[in-house]
Amino acid sequence: VYYELDEERKKNKGSDVAICRVEQLCPFPYDLVQRELKRYPSAEVVWCQEEPMNMGAYSYIAPRLFTAMKSVDRGSIDDIKYVGRPPSAATATGFLMVHVKEQTELVHKALQPEPIQFP
Repeated sequence: VYYELDEERKKNKGSDVAICRVEQLCPFPYDLVQRELKRYPSAEVVWCQEEPMNMGAYSYIAPRLFTAMKSVDRGSIDDIKYVGRPPSAATATGFLMVHVKEQTELVHKALQPEPIQFP
């Protein structure tokens, strides 16, 4: 989803949006995440993934991201906003049109100027 987010950000000239990719999940790169949190001290922290909430990395990442945030005095676990598909029993919708619509919606939600409401 990174490339779609980056493309949409460029299209909208979103110079106030920082996108940080986490390439390594385990061991969690606390030092790198803390460095990025310090670079953007007033940024809203958003975890964006294509997978449904119960299938992607979010449940693994959220507590570790919170630990990194806590170490640089950046709020609570409730300050981590999730953008992605809702929990689902299936990994995919099975319909291309539905997938494209969901993907477009999650990219727009992740880059919206208003604070993200969870869930």
